[in-house]
Amino acid sequence: MDDRKKDQSIQSHANFDGDSATGDRTQIRQDQQNQQPPQIDPSLADAQAVAASLGVDPNTGLSQAEAERRLAQYGPNELASAPPVPKWKKFLAQFKDPLVYLLLAATGISLIAWFIEKANAAPGAEGGEILPFDAIVIVLILIVNAVLGYIQESKAEEAVEALSQMTAPQTNVLRDGKIARINTVDVVPGDMVVLGEGDSIPADGRLLAAASLRVAEASLTGESVPVGKNVDTLAEAKALGDRANMVFNGTSVTQGTGRAIVTSTGMRTQVGKIADLLQATDDDDSPLQKEMNYVSKILGIAVCIIAAVVLVALALTEGFNDIHDVIDSLLLSVSLAVAAVPEGLAAILTVVLALGVRRMAEHHAIVKKLHSVETLGSASVICSDKTGTLTRNEMTVERVVTPSGEVQLTGTGYAPEGRMIAIPDAGLMPTPSPAQDAAQLEAVAVLAVGALANDGELRENVDAGEASAASATTWEAVGDPTEVSLIVAARKVKADRKYANYTRVGEIPFTSDRKRMAVVAQDNADAGRLTVFAKGAPDVLLGYCSRIAVNGAVRPMTQGDRQQILAAVERLSAEAYRTLGQAYRPLGTASLADVPGVRINAAGHVADIADQSDVLESDLIWVGMVGIIDPPRTEVRDSVAEAHRAGIRTVMITGDHPLTAARIASDLGIIETDRNGSAAGADDLSGKVLTGVQLDELPDERAFDNATREISVYARVAPEHKLKIVESLQRQGNIVAMTGDGVNDAPAVKTADIGVAMGITGTEVTKQSAKMILADDNFSTIVEAVREGRGIFDNIRKFLRYLLSSNVGEVFTVFGGVMLAGFLGITQPGSQGVTVPLLATQLLWINLLTDAAPALAMGVDPQTDDVMARSPRKLTDRVIDRDMWIDIAFIGIIMAAVTLIGMDMHLEGGLFTDRSIGGTHEFQMIEARTMGFTILVFAQLFNAIASRSARQSAFVGLFSNKWLWGAIGLSVVLQLVVIYVPFLNSAFGTTPLGPWAWVECICLAAVVLIASEIYKAIMRAIDRKRGIMA
Repeated sequence: MDDRKKDQSIQSHANFDGDSATGDRTQIRQDQQNQQPPQIDPSLADAQAVAASLGVDPNTGLSQAEAERRLAQYGPNELASAPPVPKWKKFLAQFKDPLVYLLLAATGISLIAWFIEKANAAPGAEGGEILPFDAIVIVLILIVNAVLGYIQESKAEEAVEALSQMTAPQTNVLRDGKIARINTVDVVPGDMVVLGEGDSIPADGRLLAAASLRVAEASLTGESVPVGKNVDTLAEAKALGDRANMVFNGTSVTQGTGRAIVTSTGMRTQVGKIADLLQATDDDDSPLQKEMNYVSKILGIAVCIIAAVVLVALALTEGFNDIHDVIDSLLLSVSLAVAAVPEGLAAILTVVLALGVRRMAEHHAIVKKLHSVETLGSASVICSDKTGTLTRNEMTVERVVTPSGEVQLTGTGYAPEGRMIAIPDAGLMPTPSPAQDAAQLEAVAVLAVGALANDGELRENVDAGEASAASATTWEAVGDPTEVSLIVAARKVKADRKYANYTRVGEIPFTSDRKRMAVVAQDNADAGRLTVFAKGAPDVLLGYCSRIAVNGAVRPMTQGDRQQILAAVERLSAEAYRTLGQAYRPLGTASLADVPGVRINAAGHVADIADQSDVLESDLIWVGMVGIIDPPRTEVRDSVAEAHRAGIRTVMITGDHPLTAARIASDLGIIETDRNGSAAGADDLSGKVLTGVQLDELPDERAFDNATREISVYARVAPEHKLKIVESLQRQGNIVAMTGDGVNDAPAVKTADIGVAMGITGTEVTKQSAKMILADDNFSTIVEAVREGRGIFDNIRKFLRYLLSSNVGEVFTVFGGVMLAGFLGITQPGSQGVTVPLLATQLLWINLLTDAAPALAMGVDPQTDDVMARSPRKLTDRVIDRDMWIDIAFIGIIMAAVTLIGMDMHLEGGLFTDRSIGGTHEFQMIEARTMGFTILVFAQLFNAIASRSARQSAFVGLFSNKWLWGAIGLSVVLQLVVIYVPFLNSAFGTTPLGPWAWVECICLAAVVLIASEIYKAIMRAIDRKRGIMA
């Protein structure tokens, strides 16, 4: 086909797009807007006709080159997004904070005071400051803070976007005759999409094949029950929800399998046409965000109360005699507002959370949102699936049990290399040589049935450059690892060749409720006669078997046969084998319509066989079962032990056999061993496992809660049981993390406090429901993420303790300086009005420049040794609890006291004046303010060292955080700059200090560290006493 014809063929796909979209939407590519108007609904056309119109062979799919060409022509398969928020709006959003409003009000008050002072200056006098330095500095620092916040927020958004790319939705498509997994955004019209349980449907499409396919379309049509799908052409146009031969973008497969040809992508899909009507729901604030809002509220109220108390007290004691008193009162309000506000808090919090998310990503834990990391550290129960998470997910068939005996297969992994070895004593019956031969023949039949009733694929990849080298061949498992292990085993014994003449004609797919699957295949070497091949859980499949194949002959199955088979299941399960039974049934005809009981639809065709399992999966012939081993991950045992030490309980939830689950749980330490340290026996283990049936028998919620409080292993459970277990654990006050991979896990994952999706085996629906995605599907990664979450939470508490105690110290300094001004020499006898001890610009300098660097360094403080040696915190616990508020207030009072003492030592008429002081009171105030300013800065740097732990001495691991010492050094340099650079002296009201003054500053500031150490020692003694009394 030449390019012109290709273009015509591809362009005709618009005929199958349904109704035209109306209105222009943002960011729709020109090529998508200019497609031809639609004419025909694809649901009214034959599937082959749709494929022909789209220029694609349903058996091979598009070529890669053709797919790339169509992607360039029609654009990516994505909905038009809302227009991006302009950068200027993002910048202005940095000012949307109650504390910033407080500072802006302070700026306004400062400007008013400056204008009043200028207007009322005596003739010929300078009239105070040339410029309103307070207001200018506040505005400049607010702008700098907004710029920093904007930059950090942008970086955080970029980091989250980069992580989201790692978990971009993917789709299985048929290209160049092979199934390939591609990003959903790269799907194009004409692509053959391969659908399976749990898949999100990437685009609108016409079904070409469907086996027991059911699709949840509630997001599009509002239909609450999953809709059954088929390939039949509709006779007349129907409403969207009744187009049974179509699948639509944004819906998801809940059951079965299918293949569809993509008819429209992006904004041309049905959901694209209503995209402008869709609204994203706003997420609730996280506990940490709520806590920050609470702190802002408390600080704001405190400032207003303190300002009111001070002003009322001054009005009652001295009164406001002239305009200068009013100006001084206004400046006091400005100083209090500036002192109370931790200006850099929002930016620092964003940085710390972004760094934490990045560190988690390095450990293969991808957290979707910044503020979710705080929840991870509070997990008290981790509910995990077994396969692939606690185990390696490297399935290998090792045992084959047949009616005549048992054989063992050698070889591991997915390379089909190994041989069959007879096992003399299988525990079933004595097996002389003829029986061993029979067992080996039967084993080939068992593996052949398993390979035929199979949706997996074993793919051989050969390096073209070294095709002759054995090491250049690699084997890739495509599909469920359990199914692929059966294909590998069949190829080891050449069973695949013996049964190569069979062609599949229908399927009754596996579901978590049925726990079995069956296919109908025709024997091309026997006039196309049909046979049903089935596999499933042995205890389930046995219920559909009435006959058994022994040594080449078929006879009725006896009760003794059943008991013998179930005994073998128990024995293999106790050895940690996963068991799968195999059975078959010759239908004796080449047409399904001739099978007794098979239903025919109104069109005269055989109805979907997936709905006729009762007919086809009856009277089966049992051929045997396989034992599949999936070894536990070696690192998981240590992780389970670490979680236990951290007060976190590990719960295993699996659909596997109870004894298999119990044995794995015992090996991993989830179930306790006996006193000798050896694994408990089968009888002991069985009492520590609950099955789904046993859960259903529990009479009420109370009994259910009692069971989940004691039992940590659940086997043979259905998806609804997982949800009930999670809800039960939550009722008991636990913070539950729940892992999931299948679509049926999504409700439990979404209900859990911390939903965790599997990055490798997880379905798209589950990933969308989860808060965290494991890139490596490893349980140990969850424990590592909890450790990281606890460390981040600890660091947030550290810098909150530091910042808030520093701000409280500033507030107490201003408050105490005003109330005790006469005693401290800040105001002279006979003087009137208010004199603030520290200027607003000085306080801002402290909060934004000298405080910010140490606080940021605390955000990356190394984890303490006890981070996983304490019980999880409850979500109801406040980030800043009562003890922490007491600590903050204590340090704040000490800080204010040493600052005011330092100022008093340089003022005449004070309590602690250390030497004869000359000069005017105005000059003394400049020097005293410089002293107080510097003491407060150094007191806060000592406080940074003390704030790294609420109880542990600051001298433990004193130099473990190099970033903190670098930040302290930077803050010291900045303070030297503001004192010794002349042009900054006037802006910040400072003057150079002499050597003896520096000694005074450092000695007084060190009192904060000494007081903190004494306080911690007392609290440690109280804690020990409480522990002894408890």
